[in-house]
Amino acid sequence: MSMPVDFKDVSTVGLETSPVAGTLAGLRANEARYFMNKYQHEFTVTAARESQDTLDYVNKILKEERDIEFAAKPLETSRFQVENIFWACVFYESGLEVNVLYTIDDPKKRAVGFKLSEGMDVPAELEGKFKFARQKSKLAGTIRGSYFVIKGEY
Repeated sequence: MSMPVDFKDVSTVGLETSPVAGTLAGLRANEARYFMNKYQHEFTVTAARESQDTLDYVNKILKEERDIEFAAKPLETSRFQVENIFWACVFYESGLEVNVLYTIDDPKKRAVGFKLSEGMDVPAELEGKFKFARQKSKLAGTIRGSYFVIKGEY
């Protein structure tokens, strides 16, 4: 069952097992605010155990593009299309968010993004492979992020 994410009243529901649940909830709310402000799209999440197809999709891209497999437990996912962009997001117990931006009609605008909640260490699977930029967020504190361009077709 899908749950809308409220970016005005930040909640840790669904993320309680994360050691950084508060900042992960802020990161999730930050995404909800972004999608509402940019696309007027209500950001919803589904428990990872109910969305294996989304996990398989994201895992396939990570594995085939960069040979990345995360050990962290996925807690929630989101998958939707706005305008000509297909999005898939996974929120992990460790505080990591992985998002796939896949523009349907422009192969040059396809990427996988990584966002780390404040208080989270860089996962071993990404350490030394990516440089992380910092961004301040009222909802999530300091978000560290990086990305790579998707070369294949998915």
